[in-house]
Amino acid sequence: MRALTEPEIRSAFVNASRREAAQAAMPDLDVIDWPAQDVLGWRDPKRPLLAYVVLEDDQGEPGAVMLRPAAEAAGAPRRRKVCSWCQDITETADVSMYVARRAGPAGRAGSTVGTLICTDFTCSRNVRRAPTPMEVGTCSPVTRRRDRAPR
Repeated sequence: MRALTEPEIRSAFVNASRREAAQAAMPDLDVIDWPAQDVLGWRDPKRPLLAYVVLEDDQGEPGAVMLRPAAEAAGAPRRRKVCSWCQDITETADVSMYVARRAGPAGRAGSTVGTLICTDFTCSRNVRRAPTPMEVGTCSPVTRRRDRAPR
């Protein structure tokens, strides 16, 4: 992922109003290892029910999405899940359902879409880790996971 500026990220939001994009808490962009990122995700420290993700499309243009963690049933046991982005089978305890309001009229009407994602958005690190002996096969699992990572 190429290094992005704060204005680039704020203008890339597809499912947030201008006001919501302007109020989004930004991570420290100077300390991010940009070449090691396939996806940049972070949680809002002041508003813990908000999270943000930035991806690049095939042309290298950023797209940003505002997310909310889905509410879990009170008292329900936390189950192990697999992130739909990095599909890491060793990091299954810290995966959460995130939902995003759809863009446009559907989103304004309350329509959302959700998926399972690593709670702290560690997908880029997960797809680059050395494979476990269980994962080693004819094709490198790191290559398989990286090829499936969102872009």
